[in-house]
Amino acid sequence: MRDMSQHEFPLDLVEAQTAWYRTYWQLAESGPTASTTRNRQRLQELSRQIAGHPYWCGPSGTPAARMELKELARREVR
Repeated sequence: MRDMSQHEFPLDLVEAQTAWYRTYWQLAESGPTASTTRNRQRLQELSRQIAGHPYWCGPSGTPAARMELKELARREVR
């Protein structure tokens, strides 16, 4: 099994993925009468930022790296 810390992610990419999870969980925990427009727009903005990050164009931008970034961000938020 490989070590989960094999990639060196740019700080802005980690911050964006962490913010994505925080926003997602805020949206998930909002009540039925809450206005969710702002959080939904923020998720879309962060998704574009993450998906379009130049890091993914390099040799390290593999599907495994994407999963590692997500796991790293989830650990940061919890």
